[in-house]
Amino acid sequence: MNENKKIRVAITHGDTNGIGYELIFKTFAESEMLELCTPIIYGSPKVATYHRNALDIEANFTIINDASEAQEGRLNLLPVFDEEIKVEFGVPSEESGNAGLRAVDSALEDYRKGLFNVLVTAPIDNNNRFHFSGQSRYIEDHLETEGQGLSILVNDELRVALATRNLPLRQVSESLSKTSIINNVTTLFQSLRRDFRISCPRIALLGLNPKAGDNGLLGSEEMEIIAPAIDELVEKDIQAFGPYAADTFFGCNEAEEFDGVLAMYYEQGLSPFRTLSASPGINYTAGLPLVRTAPELPNSLSIAGKGIADEQSLRHAIYLAIDIFRNRADYDAPMGNPLPKLYKEKRDESDKVRFAIPRKREDRTPQSENEKEAH
Repeated sequence: MNENKKIRVAITHGDTNGIGYELIFKTFAESEMLELCTPIIYGSPKVATYHRNALDIEANFTIINDASEAQEGRLNLLPVFDEEIKVEFGVPSEESGNAGLRAVDSALEDYRKGLFNVLVTAPIDNNNRFHFSGQSRYIEDHLETEGQGLSILVNDELRVALATRNLPLRQVSESLSKTSIINNVTTLFQSLRRDFRISCPRIALLGLNPKAGDNGLLGSEEMEIIAPAIDELVEKDIQAFGPYAADTFFGCNEAEEFDGVLAMYYEQGLSPFRTLSASPGINYTAGLPLVRTAPELPNSLSIAGKGIADEQSLRHAIYLAIDIFRNRADYDAPMGNPLPKLYKEKRDESDKVRFAIPRKREDRTPQSENEKEAH
């Protein structure tokens, strides 16, 4: 892509009964956003128009037929389906959820073609009418990349990664292993360096269990899995610390001493993340070639159609995606064109010989007095 062009941000419209279009229209009501990037909305003109009229939001968008047609300074909307979809604000349905995933499918297809730089996804709630693995896992599976991504919750104060996602609590322990923890922390470490440009990140690992009584001992997972994983990470020059009991770790503000935190399960990381900060939360999927972020909004479907959705979360998700894209480019740049050797050493190492200091001959016998006088 032309480096002079603005960063192209693909944005999926999310659940069509949800708040995706409200967030998008409010975000790009500020002209500064169009100066920052070129948005490409993957969605439906009919659904977008319905949301705009129902919410009485002033918003203009340009319909394009291909992502390559996206123009700077405009809110570009790329249709991902033509059929009519009934919109019922706040009502969970299989049809509205699938409409959100169809936008993701279309965006991933264009990503493979190199038609945009970063992806931001509007919310799709996992509910009793529409069950799926979550957009992070869905994107990982459909990108078909090696390894697994890592969900990181990001705001102005915290970066909390999740070792497990979308699991019943009883399954968390059996899904944890020394290898999985090492892999997750390594991914977090690499992301903090490359995506967030933290040169020597410090990472805290939470324990799975609360403290057990006055002796401060933790459960078997801490001693048998987490602590050995930390030891091995330290041997690999990764600054990993813990395991810490989650209640005291966040309650005593110990998180401020670290650049990243690995929580062992979803609620362990998400609850303090939402409680301790008033700044907008973002869900970032690390470890993928694609930069993907999403606004971290709990129960977003419940506020759909009321005009009260706070667009700051989407705006900050766009900011973060752009920052990470640029950080990666800066981080990778020195590796792109390595310096050639200044000269090629010859087998006789003549260049080295020229600058070598002659050794004294150790087998030389001392001169006699007569020999010294003769000289």
